[in-house]
Amino acid sequence: MDINWNLDYKFKNENLLKTALTHSSYTNEHLSEKIKNNERLEFLGDAVLDMVIGEYFFKAYNVAEGDLSQMRAKVVNESSLAEIAKDINLGEHILLGKGEIKSNGYEKDSILADAFEALIGAIYLDSNFEQVKDVILNIFSDILKLAHEKEFSMDYKSRLQEICQLLKLDIHYNLDKTEGPINNRTFTSSVVIDGKYFGTGKGNSIKKSEQMAAKDALSKGEIYV
Repeated sequence: MDINWNLDYKFKNENLLKTALTHSSYTNEHLSEKIKNNERLEFLGDAVLDMVIGEYFFKAYNVAEGDLSQMRAKVVNESSLAEIAKDINLGEHILLGKGEIKSNGYEKDSILADAFEALIGAIYLDSNFEQVKDVILNIFSDILKLAHEKEFSMDYKSRLQEICQLLKLDIHYNLDKTEGPINNRTFTSSVVIDGKYFGTGKGNSIKKSEQMAAKDALSKGEIYV
């Protein structure tokens, strides 16, 4: 199967690849052939993806557990996995039952995402963790690069506010310093929780400096639920 070329990975066991690309609708129509569908491989691939992407964010960002989970969820989800599946032309290789073929199952996000997870599970079994990790990070390189550039547009203030509300803690921000000419100012803000300074941050607006102060407070791991 030429899916190998799109992945930059060559399967040693082609049967694993075939199973990864076999939807349950196909096996239900070929029961006498005792063909395996991709559901078990999908389960395994989901776990491997979570581990690899989770480890990446753990090492790249010094933020709280909740933020790490949010980051991973923005990368490993049905929509993003389906897009990746389309990029590597996975749909045209999936074995589907007649009903799914008639309803354009090759284009359904759920089927594409599940097949991609199964494919990752198959690569893991066909090789080892380090190899599948390399494949995953290569496939996700553009998404992860974008994540670094945009920092996921995370609303650190809202996250910190939610935590303080749950813990019944008072929170407010101070504008500590304004520097630079009027057309190029840098603001420094601090966040105070129950009378104690928890973080500081700088930005080209007061709002940005408060976001950075909230990020600083969250990164210290002293405030969490």
